[in-house]
Amino acid sequence: MPKTYYLEQSNEKELFQAAAAMNLPLLIKGPTGCGKTRFIEHMGEALNRKVYTVVCHDDLSAADLVGRHLIDENGTYWQDGPLTKAVREGGICYLDEIIEARKDTTVVLHSLADYRRVLPIDRTGELIEAHPDFMLVVSYNPGYQNALKGMKPSTKQRFLSLTFDYPDASTEKEIILKESGVNAEVAQKLVNIAQEIRRLDDSDIQEAVSTRLLVYAAKLIVQGFDPYQACMHSIVESLSDEEEVLRVLEKLMHLHFEPTTISK
Repeated sequence: MPKTYYLEQSNEKELFQAAAAMNLPLLIKGPTGCGKTRFIEHMGEALNRKVYTVVCHDDLSAADLVGRHLIDENGTYWQDGPLTKAVREGGICYLDEIIEARKDTTVVLHSLADYRRVLPIDRTGELIEAHPDFMLVVSYNPGYQNALKGMKPSTKQRFLSLTFDYPDASTEKEIILKESGVNAEVAQKLVNIAQEIRRLDDSDIQEAVSTRLLVYAAKLIVQGFDPYQACMHSIVESLSDEEEVLRVLEKLMHLHFEPTTISK
């Protein structure tokens, strides 16, 4: 049984298992804090495969993924990167926020994400055939996409795709209860707050409140924090720096939590 808790929302486990069985790469799309990384960790444990997680960024180079030559007292030697380790030994290579990586970096994935399943390493002259248990998984947040950052169609069409979103109210409440140990009344209030924030229009909130932040708030409450203050620290101040937006969110917290009125 997987140690990492994950509550399924649809058929994502079935799709992941099918992709792994057929040696197909998987693309996961969804907003921040909706459970993408937690899901990958859970499935790695379920399939008994090591997960190599790489958080992508603007400075990520192909060498960071594939590997590079290093020097020690004995001379020059080659050190595999996380992608190469997963290809050689088997495992899930998970590239989080793939659209943040440079375009020339993602090119190295093409021969792994189609029928060839090989990784060429120019610096060593190797052509590595992927281990039968190798799986390539990438993710990104569609809300962050723009004209300069986005997956090329030639890359995207090499993957099976899976869309994540925030859970429905009952599922989200169950997650909060399981993850924090808070009581049902508080969990329901946190879910209600999240739904109201996600319905806000014309605000400066770049990203809606995540399930992760709700769990943080619940954990603070369980530790003895006043629920209103817990929400301010974990939800409100994490969502915006704009004074006007902060005032709106603060009023919303007041509607649900008066200081010291809710016990853990």
